[in-house]
Amino acid sequence: MSDAEITTATPSGPSAGHSRRTFIKGVIATGAVASSSGYLFRARNPLSASTVVKASMPRMISLNVNGVSRSVDVLPQETLAMTLRYKLGLTGTKLGCDRAECGACTVLIEGVSHYSCSTLTNAVRDRSITTIEGLESPDGTLHPVQQAVIDEGGFQCAFCAPGFIMSMVALTNESPNATREETAYALSGNLCRCGDYNKILNSAMRAAEYARRMV
Repeated sequence: MSDAEITTATPSGPSAGHSRRTFIKGVIATGAVASSSGYLFRARNPLSASTVVKASMPRMISLNVNGVSRSVDVLPQETLAMTLRYKLGLTGTKLGCDRAECGACTVLIEGVSHYSCSTLTNAVRDRSITTIEGLESPDGTLHPVQQAVIDEGGFQCAFCAPGFIMSMVALTNESPNATREETAYALSGNLCRCGDYNKILNSAMRAAEYARRMV
């Protein structure tokens, strides 16, 4: 049946004067207008709830880093690694993969090792943070883990060393009697691109030995 036949078939009905093609075009046009209207309304107020939350979040916060309270201007989505390195000048914390895979940015938060590249600074404002700069005693005495790394020559390029050392500190504090296999598992979240894992494990075992002597 042609469009003309449809048009004249029911001259007094609701479709009088309209062909099937005209009807389809009208439906398409109506859908396009509705879709574009929705887009425009979204564009005028994108992510309004999220924007309000971010706007209400205070920028100046206080961080407890290495036993010292420090004020810092922090963006809502700023990571702890970025704050430590570029706001507080604590460059011992390294940025490697920047996606929580290599462990170079490891720090301690309340004594537990964390990837600082995937931790929001605003989430740890009321918690104790320790970086590798905070391990040495005020009189210059090295932490047992630091001394063990020196004694064993644990690293080649040492870019990954700060992250490994912080993980070792967490391990020796929690399990000073860990076996070599348990130590390897505990440090598996840190990567050494030089492949010096045997020397790193030797350093960790020596560090545990030093820690036991101090008990």
